[in-house]
Amino acid sequence: MKNLLFLLSILFTSIHADSFKKGSIGVNIAAGSASLNTNEDTKNYTVIGAGADYFFADDISLGLEYTYWSGNTPNISQLTVPLNYYIPFSKKVLPYLGTFYRYTSMGEPYSDYSSYGVKAGITVNISKNTFLGAGWIEEYYKECSNFKECSTGYPELLILFTF
Repeated sequence: MKNLLFLLSILFTSIHADSFKKGSIGVNIAAGSASLNTNEDTKNYTVIGAGADYFFADDISLGLEYTYWSGNTPNISQLTVPLNYYIPFSKKVLPYLGTFYRYTSMGEPYSDYSSYGVKAGITVNISKNTFLGAGWIEEYYKECSNFKECSTGYPELLILFTF
């Protein structure tokens, strides 16, 4: 099973003037590292990605993200559709909840697979257009024959810039 030992994502988001408001669009880039525990051994990877979010309602976004894992075999490609809700607790503190569907493409001898998950965390406004955030992600694998376990949890760290 895929067991992420460490995932550090840096999220740079460009959003229209009213952050998290209906009609806003965000773009993001992610970078980090991860480990994959297969039935044979543990493989370490460098992870990079990019995506976009559309706020179809105030504080609620739907996105599309692509992530690529390199530095070991097989190379891994992931396409993720996230849905996030930023709870308007205050102008300085915004807890968030999210869910996602992910399709992962792997090379031989592994099979491609789908997963889904949930996440929760908090973002704090540290300046006019900048938020720092931290949260936890739980990911569940629909088919987990390649892995030792059928789910995993890992941290999410992010920086959000709004415009």
